[in-house]
Amino acid sequence: MTERFRSAAHCEPFTVRVPNAVGQSRSRTNPPNPVHVHLPHNACSVNSILSRYTYSNISLIKYWYDLRVDQSVLNDPRITAVGLLVEAHAGLSARFTAQFEQHGLSPVEFEVLTRLVRSPDNRLRMTDLAAQTSLSTSGVTRVVDRMERDGLLTRRACPADRRSSFAVATDSGCKRLDAVLPGHLRIIEEWFTGQLDPESLARLLDGLRRVRDAVHPGATAGATDPEPAPDSR
Repeated sequence: MTERFRSAAHCEPFTVRVPNAVGQSRSRTNPPNPVHVHLPHNACSVNSILSRYTYSNISLIKYWYDLRVDQSVLNDPRITAVGLLVEAHAGLSARFTAQFEQHGLSPVEFEVLTRLVRSPDNRLRMTDLAAQTSLSTSGVTRVVDRMERDGLLTRRACPADRRSSFAVATDSGCKRLDAVLPGHLRIIEEWFTGQLDPESLARLLDGLRRVRDAVHPGATAGATDPEPAPDSR
């Protein structure tokens, strides 16, 4: 059995031998006849191919299809740079998460507390908090609701805008953050900053800040409080 799938662009398709096609049983003593599948270079056609075969074949088809990827493209330093960033983030995040959980916090709850305590009067508008944490409006509301129930923060109305409100870290929230930070800093020193000399770290921070400002300008939203807190007037 042979099937040909053509691509509207790119190069000619090629053939791989895929055993155990639909309707054939797997047997060591009586192996099924292989199916010749012509895979195009265009990835848009791959889904139509995979839908015709059993799951046991899909990994083989994908494997052979992947062999057709131009390796020089995969070795592009831009792909390497992003890959290293993602891998480093994954390794650090796993260590951070385990330590946060020891103190009853999730990673996003730690980030919320950190951003609140670093802000004037330990507070941020809900919209600014959402922008800084890359959460949707509903997402930040759910997180704040949960943290408010746990006594880590509270809401306060915004006198200048009745439609807006502040999320404010409570004393309990500040104490929780104080308890987490020593261990968090040890992990950062051991697995991140301690791996770099001061000059390399300074260059890395400068580069990361430039990228952050380009791709996530909302990360510093509300960093300067536009109005004094009610109890400071």
